[in-house]
Amino acid sequence: MIRRRTLLAAAGGGLLGGTLATGTARADATIAVNPSATYGTWEGWGTSLAWWANVFGTRDDFADIFFTTRNTAYNGTTLPGLGLNIARYNLGACSRNSVGGESMAVSPNIPSFKQIEGYWQDWTNEDPASAAWKWTADATQRAMLVKAAQRGAITELFANSPMWWMCSNHNPSGAADGGNNLQSWNQRRHAAHLAAVALYAKQHWGVDFATVEAFNEPSSSWWTATGTQEGCHIDASVQAAVLPYLRGELDKRGLTGTRIAASDETGYDLARTTWNSFSATAKGYVDRVNVHGYQGSGGRRDLLYTDVVTTARKSLWNSETGDGDATGLTTASNLLYDFRWLHPTAWVYWQVMDPSAGWAAIAYDPDTLQPGAVQTKYYVLAQFTRHIRPGMTILDTGVSYAVAALDRPAKRLVIVAANTAASAQTLTFDLSRFSAAGGGPGGLVPRWTTVTTGGDRYTARSDTYLNGRSVSVPFAAKSVQTLQIDGVTA
Repeated sequence: MIRRRTLLAAAGGGLLGGTLATGTARADATIAVNPSATYGTWEGWGTSLAWWANVFGTRDDFADIFFTTRNTAYNGTTLPGLGLNIARYNLGACSRNSVGGESMAVSPNIPSFKQIEGYWQDWTNEDPASAAWKWTADATQRAMLVKAAQRGAITELFANSPMWWMCSNHNPSGAADGGNNLQSWNQRRHAAHLAAVALYAKQHWGVDFATVEAFNEPSSSWWTATGTQEGCHIDASVQAAVLPYLRGELDKRGLTGTRIAASDETGYDLARTTWNSFSATAKGYVDRVNVHGYQGSGGRRDLLYTDVVTTARKSLWNSETGDGDATGLTTASNLLYDFRWLHPTAWVYWQVMDPSAGWAAIAYDPDTLQPGAVQTKYYVLAQFTRHIRPGMTILDTGVSYAVAALDRPAKRLVIVAANTAASAQTLTFDLSRFSAAGGGPGGLVPRWTTVTTGGDRYTARSDTYLNGRSVSVPFAAKSVQTLQIDGVTA
């Protein structure tokens, strides 16, 4: 993640020729939820660990706040746990040792907490049991990985950059010109590093990575030697060369059930370009397509869904996204666009803790590394993550400002909607296509509200009732709400 991604939303163009303008609710509206049009079984919500976990990874309170739905005390208040169930672990590229008189080249602009220590620190020995490998590395981020796994999280292993010594200029922030920086003779070794860590984690940490991802925004050109984080440009042709190595290195370690994700490109259009450049053979190595959401409201989400899910029959995640709007309204709006057009089965926020208050759910000071304020964005995320739970079926609403999810065994329908307009409105949800919709006692529909301009912060309300098979709800300006309708049968 780098701040320049905020430019992509402006540069990406309007989805489907401008649905940002037409898809946003501007006045009272009726939304018909369609149980016969479904978009897969929801797998969950997550965060990448990386930098925030490199700072706070030993803290149980943050593990509970992010990876459970329990209420947890924090800074004199009680936070409702977000209930994230996906943790993406960043395999580091840094180390301070020298090998044969050579050592890592360091960007002058990378802060120490973004330098993640890797495990394979000496290229002269590939044996993970040898002294060339340092298995005590990255203790703090790894501590949060273990805590997340113990709380039931699905885990994914990914690399922002190959180890420094695999890079042409030995700089894990990128090449001087932003070009390819993975040495050709280290393509297999990059895959071997990932596979060896996946096996060691399973044998020694109690962490069984479900997927491994060898790339991070690899086609982007901003990974340079003066960058602010680890990163590496890797052309699509080089990605295609690495994928069979990764499959082979996993298989020879007995990790035949560990799946491969690719390519974590920055935005929807670039992901589609990379995917369509792969041969059928290269596509065959990929079990799931990961994409990042930094095009904001722009980009052809619908075409990526068609190419990946409809045509190739692969699963699709938004595996990383974020924005600088601390209110959370931008997050909610773009997330609802994802539900309407991209149809991922999981969604991952980049850093739930960040030095930038705008990007953070909970901010922290980059100098003192002390945790700080809970942002409104936290309570917006809670509207989604606490109620749309793994195993639910995502249903069509026909609009890009509301999502519906059905828990069939519990006969519970959850609707999360946003009013992004500057004036209040009433939204009516038409449930006439369901065979039954009873609600709670007396037709009660519990709801939770977050007003992004101040006031309600995930406030529970019990004042709304079904009217036959519809429910009308007042929405304050720039607010997000969750509705829970019980006794629902599709």
